[in-house]
Amino acid sequence: MAGEARNLKVRIADVSKVYETRNGPTEALRNVSLDIYENEFICVVGPSGCGKSTLLNIIAGLQMPTSGKAYCNDHEITGTGTERGVVFQQYALFPWLTVKKNVVFALNMRGVKGADAEKEAMAYLKKVDLEKFADHYPKELSGGMKQRVAIARAYAANPEVLLMDEPFGALDAQTRTQLQSELLETWEKDMKTCFFITHDVDEAILLAQKVIIMSARPGRIKEIVPIDIPYPRNQETKLLPRFMELRNHIWEQVYKEYLEVRK
Repeated sequence: MAGEARNLKVRIADVSKVYETRNGPTEALRNVSLDIYENEFICVVGPSGCGKSTLLNIIAGLQMPTSGKAYCNDHEITGTGTERGVVFQQYALFPWLTVKKNVVFALNMRGVKGADAEKEAMAYLKKVDLEKFADHYPKELSGGMKQRVAIARAYAANPEVLLMDEPFGALDAQTRTQLQSELLETWEKDMKTCFFITHDVDEAILLAQKVIIMSARPGRIKEIVPIDIPYPRNQETKLLPRFMELRNHIWEQVYKEYLEVRK
């Protein structure tokens, strides 16, 4: 995994983003450049308002940069695409569709229809331990279960790049821990390229091969920290001395940027 030669999957080239607001221009990102390789798991941390979600939305094609360019598979990103899947903090499920039909929707979008889509949807639900809830509606599920459906649907779309914007941020600690473990297991099997935003430094170190530390607004890449803890990882990994060293270093850098926001 880490250290192997891999193809360049996403390139961010000198990207800046300025929002026009009633109070004048707000610079969210300034001259951000980043290469993300095939099968790589990247986590991004930084103070609120540092442009983490803006950067993810640019990679997703949901927003365009004010200057600079973003590429996926050497093609400039000018909009959304099936090679990129997104999971947000809010579940964004279709409330009028059952759990299975929500996943079938993603399969239909990539051309899988009928009985094949039904069968494949159940396989993705089994990955997230929800096959017994296939015929339930989102309103009948807990928050953690809804997020599992969202993750299953994202995987069903079979994207080459999985973009996750604080997908566990609104969940209780136990559910969050469970979904972290499930995501690690699934990533180690499927080896998707993952770009994962979080406010939780422990979560970032547990999941990622590299942690990107963003500066206070305007967001820039302050530091890229390689996470040299071997996989497989689990919750006990957090007790390792190296984990604690990395946590102290990353948290110190994030806190410095938080203080900049407070000034």
